[in-house]
Amino acid sequence: MIADKETRMITDRKVEEKMDSNPVIFGGEPMFKDLLHIIRPTLFDPDEIVSEIREIFSSGNVTTSKYVKKFEEACAGYLDVKNAVAVSNATSGLMLAVKGLGLKGEVIVPSFTFTATVHSLIWNNIKPVFVDCEQGTYNIDASKIEEKITSRTSAIMPVYIFGNPPRIKELTKIAGRNNLKLIFDSAQGFGSKCQGLKAGGFGDVEVFSLSPTKVLTAIEGGLVTTNNDELAEFLRRARDYGKSRDGSDIDDVGLSARISELHGLVGLKNLRNIEKCLNTRGKLIKEYKGLLSSLEGVSFQEVLEGNISSGNYMVIFIDAKQFGMTRDELYEALKAENIQTKKYFYPAVHMQKAYFLLGLDYNGKLPVTEKAAEEGLALPLYGHMRPDAVEKVCGAIKRIYNYCRSKKETICAQRGL
Repeated sequence: MIADKETRMITDRKVEEKMDSNPVIFGGEPMFKDLLHIIRPTLFDPDEIVSEIREIFSSGNVTTSKYVKKFEEACAGYLDVKNAVAVSNATSGLMLAVKGLGLKGEVIVPSFTFTATVHSLIWNNIKPVFVDCEQGTYNIDASKIEEKITSRTSAIMPVYIFGNPPRIKELTKIAGRNNLKLIFDSAQGFGSKCQGLKAGGFGDVEVFSLSPTKVLTAIEGGLVTTNNDELAEFLRRARDYGKSRDGSDIDDVGLSARISELHGLVGLKNLRNIEKCLNTRGKLIKEYKGLLSSLEGVSFQEVLEGNISSGNYMVIFIDAKQFGMTRDELYEALKAENIQTKKYFYPAVHMQKAYFLLGLDYNGKLPVTEKAAEEGLALPLYGHMRPDAVEKVCGAIKRIYNYCRSKKETICAQRGL
């Protein structure tokens, strides 16, 4: 909802007044009285689905039934893909997709991603081979993939970082000429477009998340999309332990990865508002960039020409020497302003304890990834967020920035910058 002109003028004056004062960490008053959360799921009035919930309860069919099927069909139609299979979460979707494709040996994957991307490989006894991300888009660097391909490589697993489509055309060519499978972790990518085509039908399979932090949420859940009918049939069996179609036997080693009718219903309802949600996010991201673009040391993720990001997260990258403080210090400064942010993705997967213990030593070998993990900060963003909240967040960042600039020599000396 866009604030009316009068309300906006009042908000502008209040933000300007606070910008003239010191940041909280330097003795000022917080920009927000109450905590502004980094994410809020965009939902609807629960009264709108009371009759459907009663129907589900009375039918006794509470999992993977009528509304899950409707949701899957609606998603397949929206994404223009043959098959959409709903699962309990994107992690289980990735695990099953990797198994269904018969992947073995090694899979090439970015380290600048959420840990579930790589977990899905480890659970399938596959070795992840990390490739650095590219400066700007922060997606996997396609130009560095082929040097990592060996006789053990079975697939490439790119990620839509913050909803930003990777170089799909180049990745498809690399996979094709090396006879590799191409599986996309599209957890944050629902609503993204690559050269006019919606995410969902690229590569062998794509896997979306429907968790509360995503553009399209079913509260919890995941969605696997593919044009491969055989793979889709495997996924439908495998999400239910691997049961045969008639339930008389176990055809595959699967998981308990069904999705409930309640989640299917919520997802179906939210899908009807997806374009409005995407549009709002796009406008808010544009406003963020407009208000922060003049600040030295603040940069943004780049989206390739012809592509559209879902805008799942609004992430800024902080160059400490130019900005006047580190990303971590800005995180703490905004926390004092009652603004919740997230260091994203931090630490990078190859820097996480679990992967140290696996003996995957990539320290210093992924410089862009490590720099991005040290500098990225996700700001509050959701599909029903008001523009005046964006203005206040940017106002808080600006007054922190301005204070640092006015006291640059002293503050930088204190921080060793």
